Amino acid sequence: MGEEHPESPARLDAIQDQLLSSGMEYVLRFFDAPQATREQLRRVHTAEYIESIFNRVPRQGIEILDEDTRMCPHSLTAALHAAGAGIDAVDRVMSGEIHSAFCAVRPPGHHAERDKAMGFCLFNNIAIAAAHAREHHGLERVAILDFDVHHGNGTEDFVAGREGYLLCSSFQSPYYPFTGTGNLPDNIVNTPLEAGAGGDALRQLVQQEWLPALEQFKPQMLFISAGFDGHIEDPMAQLRFREEDYFWVTERLREYADCNCEGRVVSMLEGGYALSALGRSVVAHLKGLIGN
Repeated sequence: MGEEHPESPARLDAIQDQLLSSGMEYVLRFFDAPQATREQLRRVHTAEYIESIFNRVPRQGIEILDEDTRMCPHSLTAALHAAGAGIDAVDRVMSGEIHSAFCAVRPPGHHAERDKAMGFCLFNNIAIAAAHAREHHGLERVAILDFDVHHGNGTEDFVAGREGYLLCSSFQSPYYPFTGTGNLPDNIVNTPLEAGAGGDALRQLVQQEWLPALEQFKPQMLFISAGFDGHIEDPMAQLRFREEDYFWVTERLREYADCNCEGRVVSMLEGGYALSALGRSVVAHLKGLIGN
């Protein structure tokens, strides 16, 4: 998206560096992501929007989609692999090959609405993965848990009022994209946090709001929009989370999945722009997914 843009390839390099230095690389299995097909994208996005993204790929330079979101000649390929990663992860989890997966992908996805790119996002990776679990594998109920510092307006746009889906989302408010409040359908559980809130506030909301909602909804698979831009070192916003908070939340969700969803969890990277904090937080997240 340009040399000064925070959504840069250095994000994935930082994650890989921390996997190496922590020793986590040696206890993980790695897979290359295929590209999502137009048919798989159409489960979430309109055909007109998908074609517009394909048609706007620049031959050179940068194509500006909005003030935050841009494409270079390779952005579409990256976005198709990002969406494809979630689909591939669902297939591997549902086959029993693995019990959980983390997709280290960019660009992120949870701001992308059915017919609109925004907030660095082209396609809504997590919604596409969840829709694949429902429509291809026949699951009746899936839940998406989002702890990115920004409200996942695109995911809410897709899930709101839709049978078989639950969305629980924590985010700083008021803050970009200035959504996530007001009257909401029963299958949306938004738990906004004020600027300056720390990990204790997040843990309380997960205990008091998210876990009871999961118990009532009884999902057969969990999806996590794993944004790490709420970290105290991240300049993107003003929450004060630390690695141990991401570990705690992930562990609670993994424990729920182990007891109620046959351990099935697919997590996808969203935000996180302080590179060292991002890498460390992903390691903590993975430890929570793996457990003992």
